[in-house]
Amino acid sequence: MARTDNDTWDLASSVGATATAVATSRAIASEGPEALLNDPWAAPLVRAVGIDTFVKLLEGEIGDTDDPLLTRRAMKEQITVRTRFFDDFFVEAAEAGVRQVVILASGLDTRAYRLPWRAGTVVYEIDQPDVIEFKTRTLADLGAEPAAKRRTVAIDLRDDWPSALKATGFDAQQATAWIAEGLLVYLPPEAQDRLFDDISALSAPGSRIATEHMDMRNIPSDWAEKLTERSRRIGSNINLAELFYTGERNSAAEYLTGLGWRVTVRNTEQAYAAHGFVVPDDELAAFGNASGYLSAVLR
Repeated sequence: MARTDNDTWDLASSVGATATAVATSRAIASEGPEALLNDPWAAPLVRAVGIDTFVKLLEGEIGDTDDPLLTRRAMKEQITVRTRFFDDFFVEAAEAGVRQVVILASGLDTRAYRLPWRAGTVVYEIDQPDVIEFKTRTLADLGAEPAAKRRTVAIDLRDDWPSALKATGFDAQQATAWIAEGLLVYLPPEAQDRLFDDISALSAPGSRIATEHMDMRNIPSDWAEKLTERSRRIGSNINLAELFYTGERNSAAEYLTGLGWRVTVRNTEQAYAAHGFVVPDDELAAFGNASGYLSAVLR
């Protein structure tokens, strides 16, 4: 279903289903004696959501393909590169003394439970109310305990989330580590700018932010349609073309630089090489310097 200005979702529908898809990939990369990741909560969360396609992927009942982008190995490597980038970002922020963390559009992110947080760290998770409630309840039923003080903010990012965040105890005078993982393309261009404006207004010097880097000016216009068609070969019924907001938008790197952040971009090839992987030789996998991962520090 195409996006609307005031649409909502749970973890089995619309944008929420993409969070479940990402958790499925993390679960697959965490399986076996040569696991690339260690996320013990991903698989039980996916099973609790109950989307048939993703459960069958976990069980290995579907997903065998010779598509270079969607082989099981390619899926494991892609999610490993992505997950480790944001994991390492938080670990490095902690080493620099940051004790306040915000996960925007947290979905089925389990970092509050599985990363080695330093004493005194507070992790804020922001997402739709149904998403927050489901994950919190499911992990509690599984006996999971957060490794830091976890505070949830059940609000849509299109609403006044800064006020809701501060009402939950967030301190704008402290340095903060922010991540916006898998988020920007689901925001209208003007909402992306507003998000970065709000983050900057809430950030003390020394704060950090990490997100994917996609310069949409260099991404083929039919990329989402082609990726949707290809992913249907392994049973997915998520239509990315209906969920992404298209149209011209500011480059995150350029916009954040203009707001006073010192930006570093690691392109996709560099991110893969850092883990000994090679980007799949496929038109939908790599766009050179047009895609990758961004981190920044507020001066």
